[in-house]
Amino acid sequence: MNKLKLTYFLLFSCFIIFSSSAQEQNREEITRQIDSLLKTAELSVNRYEFDKATNELNRSLKLAKDNNHKRYIALASSITSKLDYIKHDYSEAITSLNRAIAIQRELLDETGLAYSYLSFSKILVSQKERQRAIDYLNLSERHYKKSNEKKLDQYLSLLNLQRGIIFLNLDSLPDKAFQYFEKAKENLDSLSNPYEYSRLNYYLARTELSRGHLDEAINYANIALAIAQQNKFNGMVMSCYGILSQIFEAKDDSAQALSYLKLSNSERDRLFNINKKALAQDVYSKYGNDALRSEIKELAAQRKENEHSLKVNKLTTILSVALITILSLLTLSLYKNNNLRARANGLLQKKNRELTLAKENAERATTAKAQFLSTITHELRTPLYAVTGLTHLLLEENPTPNQKEHLNSLKFSGEYLLSLINNILDLNKLEANKVEIVNSSFDLKKRISDVLVALKNSADDKNIQIHFDFEKSVPKKLKGDPLKLSQILINLIGNSIKFTEDGDIWIRVGLVKQVKDEVLLHFEIEDNGEGISKEKQKAIFENFTQGSTQINRKFGGTGLGLSIVKNLLSLMDSEITLESDLGDGSKFSFDLKFVVIEPAATTEEATEELPAKKEDYLAGKEILVVEDNKINQMITKKIIEKNNAICKVADNGTTAIEMVKEGNFNLILMDIHMPGISGIEATKEIRKFDKEIPIIALTAVTLDENLDEFYLNGFNDIIPKPYKTEEFFTKINKYLARQEAKA
Repeated sequence: MNKLKLTYFLLFSCFIIFSSSAQEQNREEITRQIDSLLKTAELSVNRYEFDKATNELNRSLKLAKDNNHKRYIALASSITSKLDYIKHDYSEAITSLNRAIAIQRELLDETGLAYSYLSFSKILVSQKERQRAIDYLNLSERHYKKSNEKKLDQYLSLLNLQRGIIFLNLDSLPDKAFQYFEKAKENLDSLSNPYEYSRLNYYLARTELSRGHLDEAINYANIALAIAQQNKFNGMVMSCYGILSQIFEAKDDSAQALSYLKLSNSERDRLFNINKKALAQDVYSKYGNDALRSEIKELAAQRKENEHSLKVNKLTTILSVALITILSLLTLSLYKNNNLRARANGLLQKKNRELTLAKENAERATTAKAQFLSTITHELRTPLYAVTGLTHLLLEENPTPNQKEHLNSLKFSGEYLLSLINNILDLNKLEANKVEIVNSSFDLKKRISDVLVALKNSADDKNIQIHFDFEKSVPKKLKGDPLKLSQILINLIGNSIKFTEDGDIWIRVGLVKQVKDEVLLHFEIEDNGEGISKEKQKAIFENFTQGSTQINRKFGGTGLGLSIVKNLLSLMDSEITLESDLGDGSKFSFDLKFVVIEPAATTEEATEELPAKKEDYLAGKEILVVEDNKINQMITKKIIEKNNAICKVADNGTTAIEMVKEGNFNLILMDIHMPGISGIEATKEIRKFDKEIPIIALTAVTLDENLDEFYLNGFNDIIPKPYKTEEFFTKINKYLARQEAKA
């Protein structure tokens, strides 16, 4: 019997090992497939095969997302940026690069970050932003050196190539550019990196043309052209023909210059599918020279055979006149067609200029709107910081149970108000496809309970009973976007409270299905309030729309809540469903997918990332707060001093620089917008004499698209205001812990 059990156990173990091995082999095969697609896509980009490159990028990106290969998602975004850059769509190129950099920074992918920052520099050169282009090149070099790549010398050659291009294109210093190109040439060859080697020789040709060394320029241009033709780098072939035309023009060889110019234009037409000879080819196919010669020969033979016949002579004359007439009509037709085409081209150019002007005006309007929203956001965040900060301080003053409940509601409402401000910005970003899901682990039941606590007073005022039904089968710990889920629930439950009097509201959460570590949950919010008529049910999800004018007068509001819900759910790959009758209540429902998080893994992560006790690191430390707002100074100082730290305050950047020179601070919290010099300028000055002290930006500015600027100017991290105290202490203690470890 024991032998039989042992046999079953061995068979089961073999099955488990075999299954794990099969899964690992499948994942490796998918990884190889994604890698192959991305290499082929980059080659297609270099060959100007845009449709093929787009198809390969879409396929690789889908595979990477389906299998959660974040590094390949970032790499696909970088190559997409390169494609947009070649097509001169710099706005889309920057958006793709920002997406790639965010993932690469999360993964600490030094090589990927170096590649992305080098690409950023190329875009900035095209936009003639010289200093920022150099800053990003330096940032790229630092990441390359930190990556410990075997091909470090080759990567540094790419940086020298880009520096040479800056001196050539933006500074008009060909001698300085030539020095960097020579450095790049030391570790670049046509076998390991043919595309960049072709680019290098092309820019050497341009440099020698500027220096007046025309024979050397021809030699470099021919090397670049040969490599480009061999590898089908079509855009580079076109550029090489163009530079050869310029070189021979400088040599006063007009025939050669014209020949290469025609080749360059022909290659450009081929690349962009411009076939200007189609009409002429149709005409020649109908009335070709061979047909005309044949007809003339027949007429000549006939005339020779019947030269004494008057009838034949007359016939020949008539045919000759007819032929001349046909050729005249053909010539006239071609002339008119050419005139029509020229006029059409003129109209197209005029329309293109008008469209370009309209596009520039639209971009200026969009920029003005973004600046306005950024300013308003900053002005709203500053007083919100006072609300949330003072609430935190009051919660630590041992309030009574009733006071604690009210303060918790105030704290949650402050956080919700901040999320609403962000949501309004999100609606604008949704239109530009710039909002992304931010995943983190959270307790779903507690998250919904916090929403209900925040809304309890509003429900009690209207004598509404709230019923919360949370199925036991729903996992406790999930991974998803809790902030956006809270925004959805607050809008829907708040909507039900607004339109219900002396009634009930039911919130239900149930499990639809679970596959491995992924669950699909069903959410319902039902009330027995006013209800919505059938004809109004679709319209209420539009911006600033409510059920009727009477409802607007009776209940107020902006009509923005359900529009926010619809847009957020669409972003999360879901949609809202409504069942309602006028006077008989409403039921809103939707489904969302989440990843199940194991408690053990969550505990282990928390142990690794967070200090055991924040007091262990803050106690006795000296912190400098640079802030011009007196209320914010008081709040931040009290929060820090409650954790046994020494806190000093500077009203402006100039004072902060002097205090750092004279003092011995462990960490600096730096505001950005201050009178006199800004926080960024103050940080740059401090970094000139102290490169070690941690400096964290504690600011109310919107950082979605400007993170790199902060890191480039010397900041270690950013805490946006108003902040959660847990996040505040986590980031501070992380740098204080590193400081103690070095000591």
